[in-house]
Amino acid sequence: MNVLRLTLRQLQIFVAVARCGSTTAASAELALSQSATSSAINELERLLSMPLFERSGKRLLLNDNGRSLQPQALAMLDCAAQIEQMARDGLAQTESLRIGASTTLGNYVVPQLLGQLLGQLHNTSATWHSKVLIGNTKSICNAVAAFELDIGLIEGPSHHARLTATPWLRDELLVVSAQPNPRCLSLNALRDAVWLLREPGSGTREATDQMLLPHLQSYRRSIELGSSQALKQAAAQGLGLTCLSQWVVGDFIASQRLHRVITTLPKMSRQCYFVVHQDKQPTPALLRLMTLAVAFAHAQGGPKTALPTSTNHA
Repeated sequence: MNVLRLTLRQLQIFVAVARCGSTTAASAELALSQSATSSAINELERLLSMPLFERSGKRLLLNDNGRSLQPQALAMLDCAAQIEQMARDGLAQTESLRIGASTTLGNYVVPQLLGQLLGQLHNTSATWHSKVLIGNTKSICNAVAAFELDIGLIEGPSHHARLTATPWLRDELLVVSAQPNPRCLSLNALRDAVWLLREPGSGTREATDQMLLPHLQSYRRSIELGSSQALKQAAAQGLGLTCLSQWVVGDFIASQRLHRVITTLPKMSRQCYFVVHQDKQPTPALLRLMTLAVAFAHAQGGPKTALPTSTNHA
């Protein structure tokens, strides 16, 4: 058997330098001296017989070799972290799960899913830990791609080549306003309206742009806000029209603080997905969550979705 020359510490330092862009910043993050960090990178490049970075002043930028190594290094470090977790807590007794969710799913759907998951964990695991990170779709996908999260529940398609995306729930999007209007609004009226929008990078904004802009061409007057809750409240104050998930505005429509706007636009809905890294080694907790997610979507009237093939063997 060949003796391995690479160490996890070298890969950890490589990943940190790639993320930070310099040995100085990476050494501060890792609590190492700058010289030790530089030496580790130089030794790694020597062992691999190839450069991993382009040097530009004090900046270190990944070259083609480094970009090829980065996902493999991240996958190895993720596996090592799982082994350490097993050693600390005992495989048979502890399950941990890091979940990411884009904003709408995180606020309105994930709590229901977590309730089912934790109900099972209470009966099967002596100890368990779950962490939920809520952000926009882009940030969640980035975190899953970097192995910082085990799974992401997102409100739009993934644009990461290394993520496996499985269709999940469908979400209807509604145009709403503070004032009831029984008449159908024309395209000209919609073009002249003030639109309340999420920031670029959010799944809601991507879906809104895809569904509205082919008809409106542009938003002539708009306000960007960083959360769907803020959009809902702003619309209820009469600041403009907004297009949001049925899950977000359902309570305000029921209480008549918001009203559906009748338009000539086609019915708007979006596909939600759950994403995992294609190199992720699925844990029992991750498989359990994905199985629950598929059953949850089916109970909501969706089709029975198969789990990603990369997880079926585990």
